[in-house]
Parts: sequence; C-alpha cells; structure tokens
Amino acid sequence: MKKTIFFLLSLSLSSFALDNGDQAPAFELKGHPKNIKSKNILQESKYMVIEWYNDGCPFVRKHYDSQNIPKLQKKYKDRVNWVVVNSSAEGKQGHIANLEKATELYSKEQMSSLSLLMDNNGDVGQAYGAKTTPHFFIVDPAGKIVYQGAIDSIPSAYKEDIAKADNYVSQALDEVLAGKKVTTAKTRPYGCSVKY
Repeated sequence: MKKTIFFLLSLSLSSFALDNGDQAPAFELKGHPKNIKSKNILQESKYMVIEWYNDGCPFVRKHYDSQNIPKLQKKYKDRVNWVVVNSSAEGKQGHIANLEKATELYSKEQMSSLSLLMDNNGDVGQAYGAKTTPHFFIVDPAGKIVYQGAIDSIPSAYKEDIAKADNYVSQALDEVLAGKKVTTAKTRPYGCSVKY
C-alpha cells in the first residue's frame, strides 16, 4: 500500500496549469440534482468551490467514508457554491455514465454540494489542470482562482490522519469569507490520478 500511495502521490507533483489570480475556465455540465453553468452561479456573488471526485479512489473514500468532505460541504452550504466534478472517462475507474448513477452517488455519499457533475470527456478537468481525486479549486465572485490544491496537509489514504492534518480548504474558505487573503493559496494535490 505504501508503494501505491507513493506512486499516486508522485503523479500529482506535476506543474500547475493555472495560477492563482487567473480567470477560472467557464463550464457547463450536467449533473444531479441540477445542471450547472459556472457563470450563472458566480453571478450570485459567492465563492465557488470545485472538488474533483472519483468514488473508487481510496483517497476520496478516506474523506467521504469519514464524512470529512460532506461535513465541509454542509458547513459552507449557505455561504459558497460547492460543486463536485467527476472527469473519469468511460471504461475508467469512477466513471459516471448517466444521471441515474449521479443521483445514486450523491445520495450515498450524503453530499450537500450544489451538484455532482459529469465531465465525461474530461474537458473541464483538463482546462483546470485537475490532477488528482480529490483536487480543489476555490474561485472568487469575480471568477479568479484564489486557492488550488489538496484538501489537507497529510497526503495519505488513512482516516486517522484527518484529525492531525491542517485542512487547507477550510482555512482558505474561512479567510476569504472573513474578507482576508488566503494564507496558503497553492498546495500540491494528492490522491489518485484523474482517470481521463
């Protein structure tokens, strides 16, 4: 398992496709419980969280089986627009073939996000340079990226590490929602490679 974790972590060490301060690529995707146009939800003058997801990835399982990510989604539900994106291609691990499957996963994972979105051709993931599941981006109401990277500071698939880690996503959201600049604005994402 340690060799596998090292290999998966090494996949995430490539360069960032976008810099903080760059305009976040616009997207329009189908999903459950609703389809999303990013420009529409940014018009609500809220921050947007974009989370990359693959239900078969052990790093995603760590954060969903422990309820870590669903709790974060619920905590910030009224203050940010949180969307979950799946970019797994057909025939690859985690692929979401249709809205019925998206609905099933949304319920099973106890998500509180605006939607679980299907990026089956990988265009949105490639535009953002999403490398891993999970991989997070926070976009300000003007459409600029203010955070990108890992959920937290301990790159493991073990639930017991959650309590010991610094949660970068939560810290960044607390800062921007208080009108402050993000202290740790770019980190290395860790997890399984996105299955383009």
